Amino acid sequence: MNAQALQGLILPIGFLVVFYLFVIRPQKKKEQEIREMRNNLRVGDDIITIGGIYGKVIRAKEDIITIEVGSSKTKLDVTKWAIGNVVKKNESKNNKKEKEETSVEENDTKDND
Repeated sequence: MNAQALQGLILPIGFLVVFYLFVIRPQKKKEQEIREMRNNLRVGDDIITIGGIYGKVIRAKEDIITIEVGSSKTKLDVTKWAIGNVVKKNESKNNKKEKEETSVEENDTKDND
C-alpha cells in the first residue's frame, strides 16, 4: 500500500473513533444504568412510568411490576421496561439503621472537635 492510500484511510478511521467515543459508548453506558435500575426495583419504591404515571411498587415479579397509583390505591400491572425512573428508593431496615448509626457517630466526632 502506498502512502496516499494510507492517508486516505486515516480520516474515516478518525471519524469512527470520535463517533464511538462521543455517541456509542455513552449511550451503552446509559442503557446499562437503566437496565440495572429496572432490575433493582424493590417493593416500596416510588416510580414514574415512561407514560408519566406515578406509583408505588407493591409487587415485583420477573417481568411484571404491580404498582399502586392515586388516592384510591388503584393497582396496575406494568412491564419492567415501562419503568422510566425511580423517584424514591425504599431502603431496608438494616440500611436505615446503618445510616442512622453512621450519622450519630459523625455527630459525636464533630461534637468532640
